[in-house]
Amino acid sequence: MDNIGVVFLSEVLGTGMLVLLGTGVVANVALAKNKGLGGGFLMVTIGWGFAVFAGVIVAYNSGAHLNPAVTLGLVASGATEFGSGVPVNFLSVLTYISAQFLGAFIGAIVCWLAYKQHFDAEPNPANKLGVFSTGPAIRSYAWNMVTEIIGTFVLVFVVLAFGGGRQGENGGLAALGALPVALLVLVIGTSLGGPTGYAINPARDLGPRIAHFVLPISGKGPSDWAYSWVPVVGPVIGGVLAGWASLFLLPILT
Repeated sequence: MDNIGVVFLSEVLGTGMLVLLGTGVVANVALAKNKGLGGGFLMVTIGWGFAVFAGVIVAYNSGAHLNPAVTLGLVASGATEFGSGVPVNFLSVLTYISAQFLGAFIGAIVCWLAYKQHFDAEPNPANKLGVFSTGPAIRSYAWNMVTEIIGTFVLVFVVLAFGGGRQGENGGLAALGALPVALLVLVIGTSLGGPTGYAINPARDLGPRIAHFVLPISGKGPSDWAYSWVPVVGPVIGGVLAGWASLFLLPILT
């Protein structure tokens, strides 16, 4: 398999693993009759942090972007090469991003299969949607987007800062390392995640939201498409801003 094929498979599997485990911890906390029911937001943030850890391990060969905001942030930073020697061009960017969305969609479906009986037993449609996608604590689209921009900026800027803004063969989350990036996502969740549930990843939110829309989930209710653009647009802006900022700030800081 050539490099671009490795990238596609790696990103599908890595993002799928991330979303399976991340949505799984939400399902455990939120759905009726689970052993983790009522585990709280801290349990969710810890679960998502280590879901990213697992995703990075699985997708290391592609650089483990796992997130269109990371891919676009690397482009904005002036990177000329992604993981495994793949040059930065339209085809490679499309390959990364399409694989991430597909992996997120698949991961969400597998999570539904794992928790099928608990989805059936859960009476609240909002809890079912909350397994798949994020939603704001206070709905204000502009301010919700600001929160997502800030959280994603922190994610991408720290990843770039670790590499001095010069990401090499495994440029992406893998450049930071699986455990450090897990802790980074954990601290973003515990510090900045309260207002929106911290998507900080367009694929993580939109892929599972589409899965919620198409799956035959009993009593699932609407998929909240009115909000769906916020966790896509906000992270893209945050990632690109972080990439641009790295061009000017990281040479000074490093």
